[in-house]
Amino acid sequence: MQINRHPIRHLCRSFLILLMAALALSAQPALAQIQQARGQYSLSYKESVGVFDRTEASPAIKQKARQEAALKAVESYYAEAGQSESANFDAIRAKILENQDRYILDTTVLSETDDPKEMRYTIAVRVSLNVANLRNAVQASSAVGKAAQGEKSAMSFVFVSRQVDSAKSYDDRVYKRQDEGAQFSGSATAKESYKESTNEGESVGKGRVRTQGAISRESRNGVDVSAKSTVTSETGGSTTRKATDTTWRVLPSANLNQTFVAKFSQAGYDVIEAAMVETAGFKIAAIEADYKSGNDLQPQTLRAIAAGMKEHQIPYIALGTLDVGLAEKDPQSGLQRVAVTVNAKVWDVTKPIPRTRVAVGPVAYAGVGPTEEEARGNALKAAASNAAQELSSRMATMGLQ
Repeated sequence: MQINRHPIRHLCRSFLILLMAALALSAQPALAQIQQARGQYSLSYKESVGVFDRTEASPAIKQKARQEAALKAVESYYAEAGQSESANFDAIRAKILENQDRYILDTTVLSETDDPKEMRYTIAVRVSLNVANLRNAVQASSAVGKAAQGEKSAMSFVFVSRQVDSAKSYDDRVYKRQDEGAQFSGSATAKESYKESTNEGESVGKGRVRTQGAISRESRNGVDVSAKSTVTSETGGSTTRKATDTTWRVLPSANLNQTFVAKFSQAGYDVIEAAMVETAGFKIAAIEADYKSGNDLQPQTLRAIAAGMKEHQIPYIALGTLDVGLAEKDPQSGLQRVAVTVNAKVWDVTKPIPRTRVAVGPVAYAGVGPTEEEARGNALKAAASNAAQELSSRMATMGLQ
């Protein structure tokens, strides 16, 4: 009796795909809060060694070098995160030194060298960072974090998620031109002898071709015939190319609003959703309409945003787009993978002429999932979370409160 194993194989394959997707989704929050970094530190112990002491690093020297190497690892993490994050590290350096265990989960020694001749001890470590506590420390030390609850600045935001709806491309327009000319000349005289000779030549250069020839013929007791001809041909033209016209369709982003509210609130701002502050002139639909046809807001839309924010006494508003790319197969997991490109800025409307205070992008984030819809949702969440975090970090660096 034979058993058809294909359904079982299909079920196993489906189970594996779902398991990989679940692992990928569950790993994303954890990876976002725990990061690995490396650091190295070298410490001289010449002054701590007596005349009759054995030349080697003491336990106290090794412990201090290890702590400094761990601090270098934290600094390296912030340096790789960007200029704004690196500036934030300076604000919390003392806090990390006071209580490393709160921000560094574990430390692994990669290498250590004790040079008795130079009396120098060097150690390299890899640490696991508690990113959540580091961010909390940065926010607590920022200007908005130190401000009292009633003094915290109000902030609103409008982020449009969109995907290419249509793209119209144009064929190249080619123009060709060819000019030709010819000249002929000749003469006839009486001769008594017969003789014939020919001469031809050609020259080419910069789209121009020139040919020439000459014939001379003599005949005894006849007529001498001499002829000369010149033919000139010149070609030229041009090619015109036109950019592709792209239109976008707006994707629902209600779920992303929660992400932006959470991140900006954690940074210490009093967040108000834009839908709550619409006015007769300021409409979210107008912003979406501008982003459907291009990457820039129209002047009248910008003026309406500024007027609406000033009317409700909201000094800052974050604006941006999250552009969703096409789905493709992830080479590592075999799941669907979607990339999202973020462009964002924070607009300050407190001045008579509003201005951009912080800008981020273009920067891309990716998400994976068993279906295109889930991959797109994960990518949008990652893009929204990271964009809000980067904007709030830069605002903290600038002391905006």
